Amino acid sequence: MTSSPLSGITVVSVEQAVAAPLCTARLADAGARVIKIERDSGDFARGYDVAAAGDSSYFAWANHGKESVVLNIDAPDDAELLERLAGAADVFVQNLAPGALARRGFGADDLRSRYPRLVTLDISGYGETPPFDRKRAYDLLVQAESGLVSVSGGPGELGRIGISLCDIGCGVTAHAAVLEALVERSVSGVGASLAVSLFDVAAEWMTVPLSLHEGAHAGPERLGLRHPSIAPYGAFVTAEGSLTLIAVQNEREWLRLCDEVLGDAALACDPRFDSNVNRVANRRDLEDHMGRVVASFGRDDFCDRLAAASIAFGAVSSLDDLARHPALRRRAVIASGGEAASLPAHPVRWSGVSPSSHPAVPKVGQHTEAIRAEFWG
Repeated sequence: MTSSPLSGITVVSVEQAVAAPLCTARLADAGARVIKIERDSGDFARGYDVAAAGDSSYFAWANHGKESVVLNIDAPDDAELLERLAGAADVFVQNLAPGALARRGFGADDLRSRYPRLVTLDISGYGETPPFDRKRAYDLLVQAESGLVSVSGGPGELGRIGISLCDIGCGVTAHAAVLEALVERSVSGVGASLAVSLFDVAAEWMTVPLSLHEGAHAGPERLGLRHPSIAPYGAFVTAEGSLTLIAVQNEREWLRLCDEVLGDAALACDPRFDSNVNRVANRRDLEDHMGRVVASFGRDDFCDRLAAASIAFGAVSSLDDLARHPALRRRAVIASGGEAASLPAHPVRWSGVSPSSHPAVPKVGQHTEAIRAEFWG
């Protein structure tokens, strides 16, 4: 491949926070030109922290490689510039409050009536159904409202997912939807109106817990570092006090675990543990027994036994461990102050294609005058 897959695609995004910026960052990483529209105070995610060489870690991650343009679309000249940008765009993304752009003539229906090839994407918290269409939505609020929090954490304690999972999930889902629409447009010549909400994404991801609750009246308990419907699948403490997480997915692996790792082939035939259903039902007895055996092993010995038996396992890593992890790939992003920030690399790798080097994080309005000159010319 001689060029980036989205080379020649122009994206205009009236965006803030995480979900929409992450969607368009993925498009920028694939070679699209992304023109980010901000208010004069800037995307509020710029102020979340200063961990990425002076920029917010969220902002550097989700906005590198974009052009920043400051517009006040209530001002006629700025509204006209946004109109020209939309007319030149392939994709128009927005995640302002529902109706905010439509009231100014930039809603999806209006834009697509004027530009039929345009792909529009509206990102919201809860979709368009009243009264939730007006409800303010941020990641933890949606984690709670969608039930994610109810199945997270340990026994007796609710727990937030440790990252902005609903924002991130919505952003990557929206990215996939935009790509689908661009593929369809390449065949039909016609754009599309897309809508994705944080709640819809989180609710769809809750399919298994909800189905268990409604169909089997057995919604999962909060089990900390354990799987609610597979056993043994959890963390065990070795002699040094370190945690190693193991996952047994089928009866062949269970037999190997008992024989080759625990040294107790008869355990596999114990009627309490001879099927996954029985192991889950008798989880406490199983884990008590396994815990005593594993505690007699050193961590390296335990991991060597697991590897030799082809049992999946992993360390329970700290952030220090992640920073030194041999599988962690990194990329340098140039922060808005000019210093390089080291971030985890884009997860998609194209065979034979080197990723773009050192994308930059834009200052607020850094490209406003250049965009005015280009689109007013």
